[in-house]
Amino acid sequence: MKLFTVGPVEMFPQTLHIASEQLPYFRTPEFSELMFENERLFKASIRAAKNSKTVFLTTSGTGAMEAAVINCFGDEDKLLVINGGGFGKRFAEICQIHGISYDELKLDFGEVLTEERLNGFDGSKYTGLLVNLHETSTGQLYDINLISAYCRKYGLYLVVDAISTYLADKIEFDAMEIDVLIVSSQKALALSPGLSVMEISERIYRNRVLKMPIRSMYLDFKSHIKNMERGQTPFTPAVGILLELNERLKQIETTGVDEIQTEIHVLAERFRRELKTREFRIPEYPLSNALTPVLLEPNAREIYEQLKSKYGIMVTPSGGALEKVLIRVGHLGNVKWDDYEVLLNAMEQIRENL
Repeated sequence: MKLFTVGPVEMFPQTLHIASEQLPYFRTPEFSELMFENERLFKASIRAAKNSKTVFLTTSGTGAMEAAVINCFGDEDKLLVINGGGFGKRFAEICQIHGISYDELKLDFGEVLTEERLNGFDGSKYTGLLVNLHETSTGQLYDINLISAYCRKYGLYLVVDAISTYLADKIEFDAMEIDVLIVSSQKALALSPGLSVMEISERIYRNRVLKMPIRSMYLDFKSHIKNMERGQTPFTPAVGILLELNERLKQIETTGVDEIQTEIHVLAERFRRELKTREFRIPEYPLSNALTPVLLEPNAREIYEQLKSKYGIMVTPSGGALEKVLIRVGHLGNVKWDDYEVLLNAMEQIRENL
C-alpha cells in the first residue's frame, strides 16, 4: 500500500532500519546525550533561541494540544480559537473540557482567514490564541504573519499546532513570536506515530508554565522541562521513536530546512498543475505544501475506496460533511514524482468508469 496520506507517511529506509533494531535501556548518560542532541537539532530546525524549552511527549498530537492548553491557561483566561475544521474544533473541545473560557472564530469550508475576520474580534478580551496553522481537514494554510501581528498588538500568547506544516511551510519560532509550537512524529518527520515535540518560549514558561497549578502528572511541562536538564523525561519515553528522531534530525541538518521545504513545495505545485491539466479541481484558499485537497463531489469517497482496493494507493479521506466532497493527497515523507504519476493515472481511470 503506497501512502499519500498526511500521517503516517512513507518512511525513509534509514528510519525503517532503526525501527527494526533492539531498543536500548534509556536511563544512561549515552541516551541523555542523544536527547540533548535531539533538543539542539530540533531548535535549529525551527530557528528557536537557546533559552526556549523543548518538551518530548510520548503522545499523539491531540495529547500535545491538550498539554499546551492546560499548562499555559486556566480559569481566569479567555482564549480565541481559530476553528476552520476538525482540528480547530478540537482545540475548542479541549478548552470546553477543562472549563477554560473561549470564543471561536469559525470559518466555513472554503472561507479564507482574513485580517477583517480576525479584527472582528476584540483582542483586548483575550489572553491567548490557539491555531492549527495548517487546518489539515481542509488543507487551508493560515497566514502566520497576520496571526502573529494580531497577538503582538494585544499582547496575546500564541499557541501554534504546526503538526502538518512543520518542514512543509516556513516556520520560524522566534521571528514569528510563537509561544508554544507543537510538532508530531508521523508527519514530515516521517517517523512512527506516538511522539510529539513542543517548543516553549521563555516568556510563557516564566509567566505561565511555572505558575500554573496543573492537575496532571503525565502532562506537566514543569516536570518534563526539569528532567530535560539531565537529558531525560520524567516517565518512560517512546525510546524507539526518539532514536528515529535523532537520525532524521541529522538528515535535516545535513540537507537544510530550506532545501527540504523547497523540495516539498516543488512537488506539491507540480501535482496541482497536473491536476488542473487533467481537469480535476482544487479549492481556491491558501494551501499548505503538506497536502493538496482535491474536490471530487459527489464521488470523493468512492474514488478513495477504489484507489485503496484496486490500486493499492492510500490517500486521506474526509469525514462528516466533506466525506463525498474531498480527498486529501499528502506530499510528505518518502514520495517521488513517479509515485504521483501512478496516482494521477489511477484517479483518471476511476473517474472514467464512474
